Amino acid sequence: MRVVQVGAGGMGRAWLSTVAADPDVELVGIVDLDLDAARAGAELAGDASIPVGRDLTALARETGAEAVLDITVPVAHHPVTLEALHAGLPVLGEKPAAQTVAEALSLAAAAEATGQLFMVSQSRRYNDQLVAFRQHVRGLGALGGLNTRFAKAPHFGGFREAMDDVLLLDMAIHAFDSARYVLERDPVSVYCESWNPSWSWYRGDAAAAAVFTFEDDVRYVYDGSWCAPGAETSWNGDWRASGAAGTALWDGDHDPSSDLDGVPGAPADATSVGNEIAGSLAAFVHAVRSGEVPDGEVHGNVMSLTMVEAAIASARSGRRIVIDEVLEAAHAEALRAERHDAVRERLAAWASVRAALAPAAAPVSG
Repeated sequence: MRVVQVGAGGMGRAWLSTVAADPDVELVGIVDLDLDAARAGAELAGDASIPVGRDLTALARETGAEAVLDITVPVAHHPVTLEALHAGLPVLGEKPAAQTVAEALSLAAAAEATGQLFMVSQSRRYNDQLVAFRQHVRGLGALGGLNTRFAKAPHFGGFREAMDDVLLLDMAIHAFDSARYVLERDPVSVYCESWNPSWSWYRGDAAAAAVFTFEDDVRYVYDGSWCAPGAETSWNGDWRASGAAGTALWDGDHDPSSDLDGVPGAPADATSVGNEIAGSLAAFVHAVRSGEVPDGEVHGNVMSLTMVEAAIASARSGRRIVIDEVLEAAHAEALRAERHDAVRERLAAWASVRAALAPAAAPVSG
């Protein structure tokens, strides 16, 4: 599949290497506002002659691209993805789907209006240990709760250290999305507090604690910090699920386990999903070729970003936030801001935002 990648910065370089290693994908162009970065990306990809440019639509047309990889910073996700969809090209984009839920809803409606696939690379779902953990959780019977503890101390530099709500927006979304996957349910409400320890090197809050109520009255508790040096957890966090029949554990780096009242759980093996961005890229290629709706299709992914936005709203207001209120407010904002008639018509046709976000809501191009 011939692809153009937009964004050749830090994360962009990781994607360029992944694309170069995938025999089912051919990189035919790189778009970046910094042409020197784009040229360096071409060399990293192993072919300095790969065309580069600043205009996505023009470069995609010139190179005969069949799809677009949007590996830009979050604020650019909406305009870049929207341009690609309206150019008739399916898109695989880095998380989050957009900077806000309203923009993500706009992109979901744009995917419907154009008939093109927009898949969000929620790359930490592509982890066979996470899949196995869900298998263990399925053996716990009626579920009571799921907990994630996350503690890391990375010094990134760049845009992350200047972000508002950096932990919740840039990192917690992985755990929130994984919680939806493991619980096989969606959130109903959240109460969250966030703060920035005195020694933090981030401008925005780098620590947070959140309690989500999920469907069936299941609780999900997230306790995280991005400025916690010493005894750090895995990048995937440390997980514990509790049910009527026992407990399941996963340290984020090794095979999970479960204890069913003194008997080790032994769930059936599941099919491999690949590894992180390489896994999401392979899933995207398969989806475009087959027409199947992939894990991470925008309609199914928006709720993970909604969890983030609801948690931030709770932290700022000091009150419990109902998820559907966030969705409805974002829908109203998306309608007010939308400039494309066909997209606005799709948004206006949604009687219920939650119902519209069912994964099968949008057609997928083949």
